[in-house]
Amino acid sequence: MSNIAFIGLGNMGGPMAINLIKKGHHVIGFDLSEEALKILVSEGGQTAESAVEASKGADVVISMLPSGKHVADLYSEEFISSLKPNTLLIDSSTIDAVTARTVAELAVSKGCRMIDAPVSGGTAGAQAGTLTFIVGGKQEDYEKARPILKCMGQNIFHAGESGAGQVAKICNNMLLAIHMIGTSEAINLGVKHGLNPQILSEIMQKSSGKNWSLDVYNPYPGVMENAPASRNYSGGFAVDLMTKDLGLAAEAGLETKTSTPLGNTALNLYRMWSESGNGKTDFSSIIQFLNRDL
Repeated sequence: MSNIAFIGLGNMGGPMAINLIKKGHHVIGFDLSEEALKILVSEGGQTAESAVEASKGADVVISMLPSGKHVADLYSEEFISSLKPNTLLIDSSTIDAVTARTVAELAVSKGCRMIDAPVSGGTAGAQAGTLTFIVGGKQEDYEKARPILKCMGQNIFHAGESGAGQVAKICNNMLLAIHMIGTSEAINLGVKHGLNPQILSEIMQKSSGKNWSLDVYNPYPGVMENAPASRNYSGGFAVDLMTKDLGLAAEAGLETKTSTPLGNTALNLYRMWSESGNGKTDFSSIIQFLNRDL
């Protein structure tokens, strides 16, 4: 079993760290939230007063942070130089590919290994240990990280070299936003014409409109008991996070002069919904934005 430092114990990182503990790993965590640290201790983990202290002597350092700036600040030359040689660094934050590549290059230059490994599956997947990891980095580093990632997820993909995990993740989330908006538009239209949303959803699930939003994450309240829509759009994947990921997709499109008109439209809709005070609600709440009186 490995000695693992886990930096960032929020809604995703906390459950991920706990699953590592349950699999027998020794985990030392660091977070700015005292409550998050208390939860980790209650589950058998240890805590430190800084990221450097948590990572001292660690075999593996895992980070789950809000943005590329936070990742770049953590993986500074000073921090990486404090690690023992050959330490495996796994960043599971969703950030821009440029930052992912930059910190990986620095890590390698200092004798460490590093992969970007953003996740899909949301807070439910983090708690259940069923996340999907999308990895960018060297093949040998992917293979070394795979047993650790399997403690927290079910599906582990190697997308390519450093940064590839981030690119694949933002492509996936751009598509997710687009089909959530499309699903919401279709259900709203049917309901306005008197259709039962559950029956309409079942029809589309068995037809060419079938998609993930219909199958497991229906945005209309009451159609799926366990979906955020049926608990007032609480929990799940926040509008603010979706807006952030769509912004990353837009930046990636500009970098490569790739046309993403639907992705940009989705970004504008989610940004407006966030600015209306709904940034903390689940991203499926976009159906409420589309259902406003015209």
